[in-house]
Amino acid sequence: MFFRNLTLFRFSPSVAEDLKRLDEALGEHRLRPCGPMEMATRGFVPPVGRGDDAPMTHVVNACTLVTVGSEEKLLPAAVVNDELQRKVQKIAEEEGRKVGGRERKRIKEDLLTELLPRAFVRSARMSAYVDRKNGWLVLDTSSRKSAENALTQVREALGSFPAVPLAPEEGPRALMTDWLASGNLPGGLVLGDECELRDPATATGAIARCRRQDLDAEEVKEHLRNGKQVFQLGVIFDDRISFVLGEDLVLRKLKFLDAVLDELGDGQQDAAAEMDARFALLTLELERLLGKLEEWFGLPRPE
Repeated sequence: MFFRNLTLFRFSPSVAEDLKRLDEALGEHRLRPCGPMEMATRGFVPPVGRGDDAPMTHVVNACTLVTVGSEEKLLPAAVVNDELQRKVQKIAEEEGRKVGGRERKRIKEDLLTELLPRAFVRSARMSAYVDRKNGWLVLDTSSRKSAENALTQVREALGSFPAVPLAPEEGPRALMTDWLASGNLPGGLVLGDECELRDPATATGAIARCRRQDLDAEEVKEHLRNGKQVFQLGVIFDDRISFVLGEDLVLRKLKFLDAVLDELGDGQQDAAAEMDARFALLTLELERLLGKLEEWFGLPRPE
């Protein structure tokens, strides 16, 4: 259960104390199936196991794993509008009159009442964990909207959860641009093989995307000399984790390398023990990495 992306928030030591009641709080906000006339529902599901008796959190050391779930009806607007147009046209042909705005609205509402109970349901799950020791909320997504939705779910369950977005003291874009231009990266960090460079002068400025590219190449440096800045940069940390770091400090394409995976052993243990091993390894590796992010960019923990 290794995360593939990281969106990060921070919280204070006093907030960390309140998180000890997380399992109980989430139990009162379980995900329930969509009702016949509901478009979507959100809630929490057990990260390990199934059923009403399964715990809503999985704890290893100071880290607590949770899973945010959702169910959403798939009822595309195009389907509704096509059916609406068909009904309006039928009325016009059979009754010889034009359908007004109010009537169109009523017909559309009747259509939703008819179609919603028969719509397909799409389920989604997002893993996240809280590190009470270091004050991190770590979500397995690169979508700011999805992360905010999950954070809202936690806040509703706890009544309050003042986790805040990262507020770097060092500008990520300027710092990563310097790393790429000078080749002088922090200890333990080396360049990967992809980046995204943009002209920051305008919203429609030129964009250069490199994939499977030697980032020390002259053509990359030429883009920098022409004024482009780094918006995303592929890097490798301690030969253990590779990822693409964005100027929004979201980590994308996170991948644990062989040096980490080899520590899991042969996998001949039961599901619960394997889950403990994977989660422990994940959180220990990310504790080191997030500590370095805090150091490189100046990411103070709220007090």
